[in-house]
Amino acid sequence: MEKNIPRHTGIIMDGNGRWAASRKAIRAVGHRKGTENVRTAISFARASGIKALSLFAFSTENWKRPTDEVTAIMELAVEFLAKETPELKASGVRLRFAGIREGLPARTLNSMAASEEATKNESALDVLICLNYGGRSELALAAKALAEQAAQGELDPSSIGEEAIARHLFAPDMGDLDLLIRTGAEKRLSNFMLWQAAYAEIYFTDELWPDFGEESFQAALDFYDSRQRRFGGLA
Repeated sequence: MEKNIPRHTGIIMDGNGRWAASRKAIRAVGHRKGTENVRTAISFARASGIKALSLFAFSTENWKRPTDEVTAIMELAVEFLAKETPELKASGVRLRFAGIREGLPARTLNSMAASEEATKNESALDVLICLNYGGRSELALAAKALAEQAAQGELDPSSIGEEAIARHLFAPDMGDLDLLIRTGAEKRLSNFMLWQAAYAEIYFTDELWPDFGEESFQAALDFYDSRQRRFGGLA
């Protein structure tokens, strides 16, 4: 029997710092290892038939962390994009970014723009990297955009419904999440894709993100295949 593969999968990539601590290393070492694992996840997602992959890389709340850790994360993003974009393009991967760009370092923004431009015509796998992202901020910005349209007479407020809100999200064409994976033993959404995750199947694992390899990803897909998705109805 053919397996049911999620069209859109999201991953909360948690546990880099704890991975480093368990090895008596600084947190930046864990973030580097976690960044290296992103390439493995993208390759596996493409090979598995997933069409859209959203990765939670840095939240709007992560600015509360020590400055040196935040700086290391932003530099790792630049390094990853410079190194991986050509190969990702060659394998048909489109890279995009979701989140609030204001406040991000110029080097990071330039790398993001270059990767988006280089891969814009690829279609084998759509990868959305969520950087300076928060689900509540995304919804607030969507509401603000709709309110501005209504104030300018471009939109009848009575016409605003779920579809209108969905059209104003950061990447509306990605659609709802089918499967949401969270590594690192925590069991919460942490403000990630609150709208898109409304009916996602949620897979929690104790594995820390740097250890989440292909077998682990396959276990999450097997979990998804075992689920009956009823969306409030009956089987």
